[in-house]
Amino acid sequence: MIIEINSEDELNEVAKSLLKFAQGQKFIVFEGDMAAGKTTFIKAFCKALGSEDIINSPTFSIVNEYDSTHGIIFHFDFYRLKNIQEAYDIGYEEYFYSNLYCLVEWPQKVEELLPDHYIKVKIDLYGPSGRRFEFTRF
Repeated sequence: MIIEINSEDELNEVAKSLLKFAQGQKFIVFEGDMAAGKTTFIKAFCKALGSEDIINSPTFSIVNEYDSTHGIIFHFDFYRLKNIQEAYDIGYEEYFYSNLYCLVEWPQKVEELLPDHYIKVKIDLYGPSGRRFEFTRF
């Protein structure tokens, strides 16, 4: 599924589309260049899940936890991960296989640890403020 937008004001509708596309799949990875809007979109997605928490990038903590009406959401940012051992050190398996929402930025850093089934959201920039979202099921 591909969705193109020209304004951040449209992110809430994209988030609702992702929720529908996922059909209950709770493990979602987000790919895109630096500043493509991964965290900004995750904020909108968490809102679509009913979270009223403040959503921030877990760049330094690696994982943040939020409450929502759909249960706990784990938000990962593996950008600063130095090696795969750091993922083991945080106990990634407890999160990844918890059947709770796991939203993963920079999944290529832990590609070998990803579950067999997940949703990938690829975000590309175009024009001055356009974003192209591609949802793929694995």
